[in-house]
Amino acid sequence: MSTRRRFLGSLLASTAAVPTLATLKSDALARILPAARAIDGRDPADVAQDEDFWREIQQAFDIDRGMINLNNGGVAPSPRVVNAAFQRYLAVSNQAPAITMWAWIEPAIDAVRRRLAASFGCEPDEMAITRNASEALEIVQLGLPLQRGDEVLTTTQDYPRMITTWKQRERRDGIVLRQITFPVPPPSQDDLARRIEEAVTPRTKVIHICHITNLTGQIFPVKRIAQFGRARGIEVIVDGAHAYAHFPFTRDELDCDYYGTSLHKWLTAPIGTGFLYVRRAKIAKIWPLMAAPPEMNENIRKFEEIGTHPAANHNAIVEALDFLDGIGPERKAARLRFLRDRWARRLERLPGVKLLTPFDPAQSCGLASFTPGQLDVGKVTAHLFDRHRIIVTPIAHPEFNCLRITPNVYTTLAEIDRFGDAMEELLRKGLPA
Repeated sequence: MSTRRRFLGSLLASTAAVPTLATLKSDALARILPAARAIDGRDPADVAQDEDFWREIQQAFDIDRGMINLNNGGVAPSPRVVNAAFQRYLAVSNQAPAITMWAWIEPAIDAVRRRLAASFGCEPDEMAITRNASEALEIVQLGLPLQRGDEVLTTTQDYPRMITTWKQRERRDGIVLRQITFPVPPPSQDDLARRIEEAVTPRTKVIHICHITNLTGQIFPVKRIAQFGRARGIEVIVDGAHAYAHFPFTRDELDCDYYGTSLHKWLTAPIGTGFLYVRRAKIAKIWPLMAAPPEMNENIRKFEEIGTHPAANHNAIVEALDFLDGIGPERKAARLRFLRDRWARRLERLPGVKLLTPFDPAQSCGLASFTPGQLDVGKVTAHLFDRHRIIVTPIAHPEFNCLRITPNVYTTLAEIDRFGDAMEELLRKGLPA
């Protein structure tokens, strides 16, 4: 033991440039906690407009303010506390990886598992740590036993990679993929549920839906669809890539059996992190993407059998959870809606603009999209970055074209207003020749 302590001591000495946990917490989390105590008990919608509180959150990020990043839905920067923890774990891992990574750092994945499970509202043995939502969802998509002629029901607005996965199973296994359409914005969540329910046939074995779509930020009535499917023996897979840590919810509020998400979006965890939830009774029936021994058939960890991989990424998830808890999930969601409303209410008054995302908080949060009149969305995106250094996401979908706007907790009101100014100018004057 004394030898191990000396070895670890030398490692920590050799990585002295990497901040200690105490330093990290005093640098970032300790800025948030006093601010959170100061607004304790206030309504989240009221706190959403308290710029003194959000200035403390903004100061926790090291980002280039010469750019305005309104594409946090793709992948978001981590706050300083998360990024520094990641670097610390990576530095220690790199000293003698067979010991420092495999034996010391990697086992902490179970502490991460417990924290994520508590946050999501499931048992730790139902939570697998993955590298992203695509990996989590493809585990279930490719691991479910399906027969030739079995039908999978999804929408035309589900994530392209997931649709591609089902189409591969069509080619390989002879299943049938059926996709329904819905208007943007839809008249109601009841309308969305009804469209799914009416499309089910006796051959339907799987319903695959987004919790919140990546295109327009439409939130689906997951619980109603999950319970509808379960009552008919239909598996319901939920793509939560843009939902977890975006707005608050728990597993019981969804009542789903399968849920996959990324953590490098709204949780602001290190890039290359996600999780897969599988209800305990369902684990044994799902084949893992990479082979696991039969004694792991009922073990959620069989989905983590992916060979050698970095441990630093998933270990720093805990700091991201601490950061979210310091803000408060309800306060975060209220702030994101406040930022969305600031630009969306302004632009919706302009001729030609159509918002594709409802303002109803039950149906949307911080991710929202709009059509910029007759302007080409690709050219608008290029102009905004080249002229104003504003990053937005162009969406070219067979059913509509739009711009997707996704601010984050570090986004300032001045940045939102600069985007609004730039868009107003474009919509009134058009793109420069």
